[in-house]
Amino acid sequence: VHGGDGTELSFYSLRETFTFLDTAVLPVAMEKIKEQFSRLQIAKRCSVTEDLSYVLDIDISRGEGSHLVAVCCSNKSIRVYDRETLSLLQEYNSHPALLSGVRFAHTNENILFSAGSDGSLKCWDIRSSVVKPVQLFCGYPSNVFISCDISCNDLVVSAGTEKVKEDAFVTFWDARGCTDSVPSSKQPLGVYSESHNDDVTKVCFHPNKPHLLASGSTDGLVNVFDINKDNEENALVSTCNSDSSVSFIGWAGKDYWQVYCMTHDEGFCYWDLTQLDSEKSSTLLHIPDVREVENIKLDYLIGGVYHEKVDKLFVFGGMSTGSICLIECCAHELNSVGILQGGHSATVRSFCWNMVDDSLFTGGEDAELLLWKPGAFTAAGGARDSCCRSSSLA
Repeated sequence: VHGGDGTELSFYSLRETFTFLDTAVLPVAMEKIKEQFSRLQIAKRCSVTEDLSYVLDIDISRGEGSHLVAVCCSNKSIRVYDRETLSLLQEYNSHPALLSGVRFAHTNENILFSAGSDGSLKCWDIRSSVVKPVQLFCGYPSNVFISCDISCNDLVVSAGTEKVKEDAFVTFWDARGCTDSVPSSKQPLGVYSESHNDDVTKVCFHPNKPHLLASGSTDGLVNVFDINKDNEENALVSTCNSDSSVSFIGWAGKDYWQVYCMTHDEGFCYWDLTQLDSEKSSTLLHIPDVREVENIKLDYLIGGVYHEKVDKLFVFGGMSTGSICLIECCAHELNSVGILQGGHSATVRSFCWNMVDDSLFTGGEDAELLLWKPGAFTAAGGARDSCCRSSSLA
């Protein structure tokens, strides 16, 4: 990892965490997923802002008993809600620049990270009555952060930058000490500066292995790094080329040894990292434009999520009317699962699918945050009768 002055920095040792999953593909399980999606109804609806700002990103807290959902909006605000009631619990408006993402810590549901175009990441403690960050992760002077993520053991936080002059960085910080009583600022552990030559639009840590990080860029590349290695060249495990500007990346497959991406022109790519050193092609699927796939109706792609129970990657897309499309990734093709209608009235920008209780959160350009649940009961007179206006929340 290269420091800002060009020196090489070494990461402290990170314990590798393995999770072995029972990912037997059962047709009945897949049918259950399809049934659950078809039964999704709006359980709660909340207007997150008065000025119709876009909902850019959504994340939910993890762990037993966790109950929070956070959103970041185009008006530079972060809002934290109760997951069941959508009651507003906390609001942060002190980001002076545009926000690009929010992420909860994995081991403490009260710790939230956000990235902004002012060249800093901020760490918030939801329990604090003071609406100021408990820790500030500073970048280098020219940095504009447009993506962020936290490792699964909460030891390292990373962010991707816009390209400034010839520089496009993947930046790293030591994330320990976020719950210290005294607020502090941290300088980067270092950066990767050679592997991308354009905006780093997404960074995404491996779900189970804290030393693995994927990054995506408008240069078309999806890189995978082992951040335990002593320099960037040795850390680069693989490079996959989408042939287009990357908008979204994620991990999938058994033990999460597959990576996928979506592009700004609605393309989709899917790779198997276990095939990199074999004679087989590592490319599982490459669709230049999903809008042209037969039997799939959508105007844009939103993101994806891997469902462990059925060992299946699902892709979310949308239509300009606000409808949400769910697509399953099968061998060599994409198949439509279903469409959710009657929720949003404009483009959907973000989603978060909670596999524990099968609920779904969606947010869009209509400034609405929606909670969907299978067979949810709504008040007589339609889904909008359950609407929660954030301005009236305590």
